[in-house]
Amino acid sequence: MSDSPEPHTVGRHRLGPHVVGERVVVRHLLPDGRATDVLGTCTSWDQDSLTLDREGHGPVTIPLAEIVTGKPVPPRASVRARVSAQEVEQHVAALWGSITTEPLGRWLLRASPPHGGRLRRRGNSALAMHDPGIGWADAAWGVRRFYDAIDQTPIVQVERGSQVERTLATLGFEPMGDGDAHAQLASVARALRSVRAVAPEVRAEADEASGSLSVSVDAGAATGRGVLSGDWLLVESVVVDAGRRRRGLATAVLSELLDWGASLGATTALLHVETDNEAAIALYERHGFVTHHTNRYLVPR
Repeated sequence: MSDSPEPHTVGRHRLGPHVVGERVVVRHLLPDGRATDVLGTCTSWDQDSLTLDREGHGPVTIPLAEIVTGKPVPPRASVRARVSAQEVEQHVAALWGSITTEPLGRWLLRASPPHGGRLRRRGNSALAMHDPGIGWADAAWGVRRFYDAIDQTPIVQVERGSQVERTLATLGFEPMGDGDAHAQLASVARALRSVRAVAPEVRAEADEASGSLSVSVDAGAATGRGVLSGDWLLVESVVVDAGRRRRGLATAVLSELLDWGASLGATTALLHVETDNEAAIALYERHGFVTHHTNRYLVPR
C-alpha cells in the first residue's frame, strides 16, 4: 500500500475578485500534497493569491494555484442573535429597584411596584418564552394563583406567534389587544458611532445613580433612561415633547445613554418599542438596532 497523499484537482471553485469582503471557505493544498480547509473573510484578491482574515486567528495568504475548492458561506450569526428570547427578557428585571420573582417550572413569575406612576407589564407578568416544563394546565393555574394572591390581573408575556401563545389560547388566554413590542438589540459600540455622527449639539443634563442614568436634553425637551445589567445596557423611556420632534433630540438622548453605557463596559444595548410606533422603530433601526423577537401579553378571557 502506498503512503503517498491522495491526489487533489485544483481550480474547481466559485471564487474570484467578487468575493472580497465576503465570508468564504477555501480548501487548498499543503506543501506535502495534503489538503486543508480555511474559513474566513476574503480581504484581498490579486492575479496570484487571495488573503483571508481567519476570524480571530489572523490573516493567511493562499496561492490561487493551490486552491482545490471554495465557496461563499453565510455570515456567522452574531452573539446577540444566538441569545434566547427568555435570556434577553431576563435582563429587564434590572429596570426596577424592587422586583419579586418566583419560578414556575421554566417560567418566571414577576411582580414589581409602579414605575413612572404605573405598573409595567414587563415587571408584572409571567415570563413564558418556552414550554413550562410542568404541564401546561398546571402552569396556567400557577399564573392565575400568583397574581390573584396579589390582586393583580394575571398576565403572561410570550413571544408573538409562538407555540406558547397558541397553547395558552386553548387554556383560556388571549392577547390584551395592545402593547405588542419588539425587543431590539444593537452593538453598543456600533450604535454609538452611528448616533454620534448625526446627533445635534444640545445641552444635556444627567442624573447618575447606582447602575442607571437619567438624561434630559434641550431643557427637558427630550428625556431617557439607561440601566446596566451586566454588560448589557437597557434603554427605556425615551420621550420627546410633541412640539419638538424631528429635531434629532431622541438621537441626542440615545447618544448620551450609549456613551455612558460604553464607558462602563456595556457591549449590547436592549430596548423595547411598540410595534405601531413606526417613527421610533425607524430611528432605532437607522442606528443598528435589530428586532430579536416580538413580545405579546396575554390575559385570561
